[in-house]
Amino acid sequence: MAKYDDASWHYGGDFPDDLPEENGATHIGMFLNWCIDNDLISEFQIEESGEDVQKVKNRELTGAEFLIDNCDEKFTDEDLNDLGNEFAEDYFKEETEFGKKYANNIDDYCAIFDQDAEKKGIEYETLYHIENTFENYQILKPVIDNRFEEWKNYRKK
Repeated sequence: MAKYDDASWHYGGDFPDDLPEENGATHIGMFLNWCIDNDLISEFQIEESGEDVQKVKNRELTGAEFLIDNCDEKFTDEDLNDLGNEFAEDYFKEETEFGKKYANNIDDYCAIFDQDAEKKGIEYETLYHIENTFENYQILKPVIDNRFEEWKNYRKK
């Protein structure tokens, strides 16, 4: 099993004292939410957590809540189907050839929320201060949609 990310890696490190540990899962959960919305979730997760998969699609449960409740805070290759894993390998992981040419998930995440904060006249102290909301997911979603299209073209080469 390959692990892409783990919320405990974040809240167990240089994490703001004033935030709940759940905030260490927000950025992971938004990507996982996108994977669920795009049917890149694994058969294992559909079988084990199908009701919660549907709750994510229905906006009754965030991706971060799904990660915490159904994945023990860990985002692994067992959570995605083959296509999802191929994309996550190139986009979610840092320092990949695709990431160097285009961007990786965390760079896009930080850039889009920095732009959004600037529009609102605020500044996020850290990436962990970005709220786990469906509204914020909707801000990030088009960025990942675009990267997925770029990735599909990139892998054809």
